Amino acid sequence: MLKIQRRTVLGGLAIAPLGGTGSLWAQSSKTGAASAERLPPRAGWSNWRPSCASSSRPTPAEAGTRPVALGAALLGAGVADEIEYENKGGKGGTLGLAHYAEKYSNDPNTLLMGGMVMVGAVALQKPAVDMSRVQPIARLTSDYLVVVVDANSPIRTASDLAAHACANPKEVPIAGGSAGGVDHVFAGVFIAGSRSKPEELVYLPFAGGAEVVQAVLGGKAVAGISGYSEFSEQLASGKLRAIGVSSKRPVFGIPTIREQGVDVDMANWRGVFTGRGVSAARQAEMVEAVKAATSHESWQKTLKQNRWESSWLSGPGFNSFIDVDLTTSRVMVHLLKLKA
Repeated sequence: MLKIQRRTVLGGLAIAPLGGTGSLWAQSSKTGAASAERLPPRAGWSNWRPSCASSSRPTPAEAGTRPVALGAALLGAGVADEIEYENKGGKGGTLGLAHYAEKYSNDPNTLLMGGMVMVGAVALQKPAVDMSRVQPIARLTSDYLVVVVDANSPIRTASDLAAHACANPKEVPIAGGSAGGVDHVFAGVFIAGSRSKPEELVYLPFAGGAEVVQAVLGGKAVAGISGYSEFSEQLASGKLRAIGVSSKRPVFGIPTIREQGVDVDMANWRGVFTGRGVSAARQAEMVEAVKAATSHESWQKTLKQNRWESSWLSGPGFNSFIDVDLTTSRVMVHLLKLKA
């Protein structure tokens, strides 16, 4: 959980990562408390006050997670002087969502980090506590899905794959992450965009990217879907060939699927939310603080190191974006006959 202390405006913010953001370090110390770094007030933020908090340093692997990166940027930008981290994952983030809504719904000092994984899990599981229990603050980053084939495959482009899927989708098995996850939903969207029936999709779910790679190289799958990092080694060695990316513009030197004639795109995004009981004025203050953090050099450096694409969106636009994603996920859950 990430806390931000401010005398009158942001008494404390807590950010907990859900669904797809990775593990997060827990705050602890031998004494149970330690002095946090005292930061000078940022220009225009005269109401901030230094405070003390118990803390420990994240491991190198954890330091790359978005909540930790955002926490560092909030401190670096001088809009925060205390941070804590709490991780409540499970079932794509729906368990943590329920915990957050129950504990922090009316707390003006907390933020929740989640994204497309959480939205998809809500669509699939139909939990009692859903997205209506939180309020969007801002979208921060977007990752995109890469579609690959074996280097020796006769399929050269995304439009080739779409043509094969249109002719006979049952002969075009596609490998990706867990059933009902982002990869699966995008596979259904791609099949629909290929003018075929999503319910005829043959999807091979795997727990990790290495298994997706092996399914493609071993001939079990015609194509694979995952994040770029899962395929980067085999793409560099020439074992796999990337035929399209799910973004609106080319990334990683890969052409978009949309520009190849299949009118689809999808982002595996991350953003921050707050409780349903938090006032509009308080939300505006949170947006201002988070935006300041995303402009800080530490956040920009982390974006570059991790190949995260900045995709800032807030206000009504972010609300509409989530509505579209949730509708898309619900339609795909129905068409693909997915079960929780």
